Amino acid sequence: MTTPYDEGASPAAAGVRAALAGSDLAALRARTREAVRSEDMQIVGASGPELLHVDPVPRVLDGAEWDRLADGLAQRVRALEAFLRDPARAVDAGVVPADVVGSCLYREAGPAPPVVPIGLAGPDVVRTASGELVVLEDNLRTPTLMGYAETVRRVVGSLVPGRPRPYAAQLVPALRRVLRAAAPEVDEPVVAVLGDLRGTNVRWEPARIAGLLGVPLVDLDDLTAVGDRLRLPDGRLVDVLWRRTSEERLLGDDGRPNRLGAALLPGLRRGTLRVVNPFGTGLADDKRTYPYVEDLVRFELGEPPRVRSVRTLDLGTAAGREEGLDRLDELVVKPRTGSGGRGVTVMPRAGAERRQRVRRAVLEAPGQWVAQEPVLLSTCPTVVGDRLEDRHVDLRPCVLSDGRSVTVLPGGLTRVAPAAGELVVNCSQGGAAKDTWVVDASA
Repeated sequence: MTTPYDEGASPAAAGVRAALAGSDLAALRARTREAVRSEDMQIVGASGPELLHVDPVPRVLDGAEWDRLADGLAQRVRALEAFLRDPARAVDAGVVPADVVGSCLYREAGPAPPVVPIGLAGPDVVRTASGELVVLEDNLRTPTLMGYAETVRRVVGSLVPGRPRPYAAQLVPALRRVLRAAAPEVDEPVVAVLGDLRGTNVRWEPARIAGLLGVPLVDLDDLTAVGDRLRLPDGRLVDVLWRRTSEERLLGDDGRPNRLGAALLPGLRRGTLRVVNPFGTGLADDKRTYPYVEDLVRFELGEPPRVRSVRTLDLGTAAGREEGLDRLDELVVKPRTGSGGRGVTVMPRAGAERRQRVRRAVLEAPGQWVAQEPVLLSTCPTVVGDRLEDRHVDLRPCVLSDGRSVTVLPGGLTRVAPAAGELVVNCSQGGAAKDTWVVDASA
């Protein structure tokens, strides 16, 4: 049986191991919980808003390894930006199937081309049993968790000695550069954060980001149309919106503007309003695009990929479907437009009835599914009661692009599975969070 990579045994983690030796772990966990409560750091779970569970033991990565990963993540974002600027080039060259682009639910043709094609990426990075860090998903539509990463750093850093720089010291200037670059024709663009404040979407993080940036947090109902501009409650006209909305499209299935589109499209078409991340990034985030990202790196940049994808079959193609259906019970089946782990089936762990339902769904609409090789996620020591136990983890780093240069913030949020052996790590499905430290293991 394959053994998962043990993050806690790495040389980079030696300092944290020494700092925690002999600690009262139950008391440390209680202090962490109280600090989270004082921040009112909420996430929306299955039953509604709840406090995020934060584990006090940070995950530690070696600085040299991190530099290699960051270089590869920046490379992927540059390639995907080039693809978004002109998808037809990759289609004409046979790099991406025409059907992937033509049938993408999130492609938006109405708005003026954005200066910043992506803005923010929150890839899911996992470590294989062999120790290699690979990208599981690119997450470009409305990536989240950077606000949580900033606050978790402050919470854990106040309890465990040796924390790196405050996350906000890196996040805030990088995010401001991205938002300013989105409207280059405006010297000092008026920026606001758009959230679903009256809906069911996550509310804590948009509020945290708005507070860090010192800009207004608004709901769609707070904005007043003035021609092709939108006015804030304080009277200013908005130039740039950072969006964290549950609605990710401007048009409904009937081709008509939905409520969000009716408000934003006049400004987006005239170029008087910019949105980060732009509507349309979903084409690069489509799970049917993911199998071709390494090829896009080679095609768009003329470089070999410096971080791998997990091998994934596009079930919308004949070749992918043939292999996928033959091996479906060995793979992880994902809906093309899903997010947050919803609709994902780890087939080797699913019951017979669930496997049959998934197979029927794939046969009925193969173009709506991909199948991915399973990855045995690495483990990290996690406080359970008054002791440490191993839990599977992944990593959500923060990658920002202003359309010219790409910044990868050191560390990020490590997500932790809620139970031993569990591979689902999404915080919205019961998972916990850890701070992620990058250190020089040779020091």
